[in-house]
Amino acid sequence: MLDKCRAVVGGTNGEYHFDCPLDNLFLGFAEIKADDFKAFVATGASDDEVAEWITKNAKQRPQREIIQWNNDMRDKRISTMPIELQEFLEGYIPQNIPAGKIVRVWFDVYDIEEGRI
Repeated sequence: MLDKCRAVVGGTNGEYHFDCPLDNLFLGFAEIKADDFKAFVATGASDDEVAEWITKNAKQRPQREIIQWNNDMRDKRISTMPIELQEFLEGYIPQNIPAGKIVRVWFDVYDIEEGRI
């Protein structure tokens, strides 16, 4: 999300979109507005400064809620994602995931693309 936002700010995003349904899964949980995040990123903040800003500006939650959200994301089936993401992945997966690789959960897409599975 941060890289996409930087690309949008710099006008080099190409086909990438910031403030998309996937970004909004995190932004919604953190209760951070995309425009506020983008404005801070536009200051040229480093990765560490962005992490600090998120920590300061995100809704404060008990550690157990954060753990539960993280685990939900790791195990999220495509069928339980927002319909906009399901529609996007209907085309993305066949075009970008090698034949024979099975996508069982959302993070499988990342793991396959990055060569972990």
